[in-house]
Amino acid sequence: MVLVPLAIFLAAALTAALLCVLLRPLLLRYALARPNARSSHKIPTPQGGGIAVLAAAFLAVALAFGLSPVESEAGRSFLAVAAGAVALAVVGAWDDIRPLPASLRLILQAACVGFVLFRAAPELRLFPELLPLAVERGLALLAGVWFVNLVNFMDGLDWITVAGIVPLAAALALGGIAGVVDPVTGWLAAGLCGGLVGFAPFNRPVAKLFLGDVGSLPIGLVGAYLLYRLAGTGAFAAALILPLYHVADSTITLLRRLARGERVWEAHRSHFYQQATTNGFSVRAVVGRVAALNIVLAALAGLSIAWANLWAQIACLALAVLLTGLLLRAFATPRAGHG
Repeated sequence: MVLVPLAIFLAAALTAALLCVLLRPLLLRYALARPNARSSHKIPTPQGGGIAVLAAAFLAVALAFGLSPVESEAGRSFLAVAAGAVALAVVGAWDDIRPLPASLRLILQAACVGFVLFRAAPELRLFPELLPLAVERGLALLAGVWFVNLVNFMDGLDWITVAGIVPLAAALALGGIAGVVDPVTGWLAAGLCGGLVGFAPFNRPVAKLFLGDVGSLPIGLVGAYLLYRLAGTGAFAAALILPLYHVADSTITLLRRLARGERVWEAHRSHFYQQATTNGFSVRAVVGRVAALNIVLAALAGLSIAWANLWAQIACLALAVLLTGLLLRAFATPRAGHG
């Protein structure tokens, strides 16, 4: 049971690293991200590393399908997720090269999320006794589109997506091994984790390669699907805890920008992790703290599952909110002796 996800992780990591090496010269020529007033980087840097991450993850999982018999329904779900992610990657690549109008971008994202929701998890219900099917599906669609966008919004600093998504994916891969989620969900998490680990050396500060929208958008889609699968097991608190830093930073930032009357679809530098670099934190200090928090959040998510008690789950969620709030506050506060 352990060997398959471990093999997927290793295969994805090695394949992603190799693809980064092979793709970088091409991306240098055709996909440079040039710095502007809102950028965190100072020199033109190729983007498109997400191609390597996704290709490696999906290839590794597909290979596991060939070596290990699985139910046909699980295979169809995986193919639907892969197809939706590839379609969203095309949207991201298009937007990287020639920016799309915000309305069209949102419609295309919703179509990809909806495809995965209705094709990969048609039977999944979270609150069958509380909400009609149509209402639940509508809320799931909105949540999925928001998660896709927030992962994209948060991908504005070297290593920060690695720091945010690797602990989440690793926790879900372990959940597959432990039987918390189904094995194929665990395999997909292991593939995503491995792909990002293989990409990480190329994205370390100062990055030689960015994910680009071609990577961050579909990574958000895969992450949303994994969390939806986890929530469908009854571990709703754990599904809220795992992505809490990314969700809190992006959601609070969005609400603040709306309150100020800003055009929220335009690029900006007001996320908490961006404020941190202005307030005297180095890039490594920011991503190190985000990674450490996400590891703690993964542990709290595990405890909320192990303690199958409502009050224990509430306590884990409350502690996760407290720790996340403390880090956001630290990032928003200038360090001693700085400015």
